[in-house]
Amino acid sequence: MDSVTPDISAFEALPAESPLFMPEQSFSARPDKEGRPRTPVTEPRTIVLRRLSVLGSALALTVYGAWHMHLVLDANGVTLLGFTMLALFVLLFFWIGLAFTSACAGFFSMLTRGGLGLGLTRSGPLPELQSRTALLLPVYNESPHRVMAGLKAIYSSLKATGQIGAFDLFILSDTTQPDVWIEEEAAFLALRDYTGPGGRVYYRRRHNNTERKAGNIGEWVRRFGGAYAHMVTLDADSVMSGDTLVRMAGAMERHPNVGLIQTLPVIVGGGTLFARMQQFAGRVYGPVIAHGIAWWHGSEGNYWGHNAIIRTRAFASQAGLPHVPGRPPFGGHILSHDFVEAALMRRGGWAIHMVPALDGSYEESPPSLTDVAIRDRRWCQGNLQHMKVLPARGLSWISRMHMIVGIGAYVTSPLWLIFLLTGICISLQAHFQRPEYFGDTKTLYPNWPHVDPVQAKYVFIGTMLVLLAPKFLAYIALLFDKTTRKGCGGFIRAAISVLVETFIGGLIAPVAMLIQTSAVVSILSGHDSGWNAQRRDDGDFPVKIVVKQYTKFTLFGLVLGCGAWIVSSALFFWMTPVLLGLLLAIPLVVLTSSRKTGEALRRAGVLLIPEETYPPEVLVTVQNELKTEADILPEGAISALRKNKALRKAHLEMLPRPRQPGEPISADRLVGLLKVKEAPSVAVAEHALTIKEKAAVLGCREGVEALVALPEK
Repeated sequence: MDSVTPDISAFEALPAESPLFMPEQSFSARPDKEGRPRTPVTEPRTIVLRRLSVLGSALALTVYGAWHMHLVLDANGVTLLGFTMLALFVLLFFWIGLAFTSACAGFFSMLTRGGLGLGLTRSGPLPELQSRTALLLPVYNESPHRVMAGLKAIYSSLKATGQIGAFDLFILSDTTQPDVWIEEEAAFLALRDYTGPGGRVYYRRRHNNTERKAGNIGEWVRRFGGAYAHMVTLDADSVMSGDTLVRMAGAMERHPNVGLIQTLPVIVGGGTLFARMQQFAGRVYGPVIAHGIAWWHGSEGNYWGHNAIIRTRAFASQAGLPHVPGRPPFGGHILSHDFVEAALMRRGGWAIHMVPALDGSYEESPPSLTDVAIRDRRWCQGNLQHMKVLPARGLSWISRMHMIVGIGAYVTSPLWLIFLLTGICISLQAHFQRPEYFGDTKTLYPNWPHVDPVQAKYVFIGTMLVLLAPKFLAYIALLFDKTTRKGCGGFIRAAISVLVETFIGGLIAPVAMLIQTSAVVSILSGHDSGWNAQRRDDGDFPVKIVVKQYTKFTLFGLVLGCGAWIVSSALFFWMTPVLLGLLLAIPLVVLTSSRKTGEALRRAGVLLIPEETYPPEVLVTVQNELKTEADILPEGAISALRKNKALRKAHLEMLPRPRQPGEPISADRLVGLLKVKEAPSVAVAEHALTIKEKAAVLGCREGVEALVALPEK
């Protein structure tokens, strides 16, 4: 630890406070738009026609598909099961139909070089910034080495633009693990030493992390927001180039009515097969989808919580989140805060824009399906919670649609499962129920009940075409983009990559459907998701754990397959894609979680993305930093504070002020201090402390000094 001994003679972890009032918004009252027009001046003139074309086409497709589905089921009568299946088909087909028509709009936008606007450009001279922007990096029990590697890359890239003076960097910690906390402080001091005098890099840890990330950002706005015209929100795995940040800040200065600009982060750094599939899909299919959304959403876009620039005053005046009535999982503080913050800012008259064509924005993907499931459980709860936000007064219908789409992203999984089971029930009914050929009315010819196999084939093929068309459009768009085409290994390797991703993704889809269905059922039954740190390493899951977690999906597939075979062999073969994915759940998860498999495909030129083939400088910097020694504090927090006087001094200066009479008493601190006082050595004390007690003791001067005073053994 002695190697990290920065000069902190003039140490200040934070700048002078500049408070900004951030009132809690009411969902039942109309907002104060402060004279801003109902339609932002940056709204495209053809926005009404754009929306009519996308939504109208999706509706027309759904009506056409519903009619043919009606012919499939039975034109001679209506049953409860048939009506249920038709209703589900309409809902689900409109969902994929809207994705298709939106992708068509995105394809058109990409071919016409759209997706920027607001005077933004990919190249050319940078604007001279006149205002200050804060880069906010909230962290929660993340690897400090990884976090600082990203921040170093961002800082170096900004410095290369010559406008580093317009940006301040804030590390906003909500970390609860004491060893990670002290390691964060050591890494922060090393970063301050790296940036040199006037680097303007700051660190703050909340000792009471209420309301999670939204509360973390909100606390910064209330304390420091008044000094900054804009803030850029980042995630722990976010990286943005200096060129992109300067251009975004310049666009905010030129358009005072714009409240938020959201970039399209490119997923990078994937090592496992699963992560590489995610990053290929995001890089190749993502732009078509994002361009489409930007094309018809206009100035009423959405916010994804990171890699976006926000007007601080607009955020403070409109985005103070209230608590939702009721108890968790639906009540309490708002989990998926980003959608709601964007909706409230738009309600207040601010324009919200997405600029998918602006590159230089990056993030990482979870390394396995299991990690996605853990993250999605939290996202699922947050999106379902939006059902209580939808009735809020004054929201734009597009903002409400954002929330409905977010809810639908999870609700459609159980709907697909019900649709599948309903189809099996209809087959069972036809197999076992005696048909009534003439009914109650005397007729010359019998009324033959039927499920038209020819119509069924056409509906299935049509549905698959609509479902897969966005991928085909994305591949066509890739062919027109020389840089992307070459970066993906050429048109042949890119085509192979699309086939590999589609095939494996299709096998994974039934498993993902059941995972999301179980999450929805769990949340509806009242189980809170909690708050767990995201695993970002590429380490494989042990096979025993995979078997334990995914055996239930294999068993469900066996039961489903046996039931289908008993009904009819035709039904069994029709369900083969679903059954294969479920039966192969365990080997699929093992295979896709493997870094060796992912690296083998990379060497073969499959699932390549341009950011791998021609890595931008900011990502090269990140990778070089990650290759350096990661053990900032190999001996642990207490040992580091005892040995390193500079770190201990900085730690003590960053602690909150001592507790005042009348303020809440921390039981963990009282018990922890008593354990330290009675311990004969620091080793005994550390062994006796729980994680919460250790954090509480390290969170007060008295505790740190007592630990330092103890003998080693």
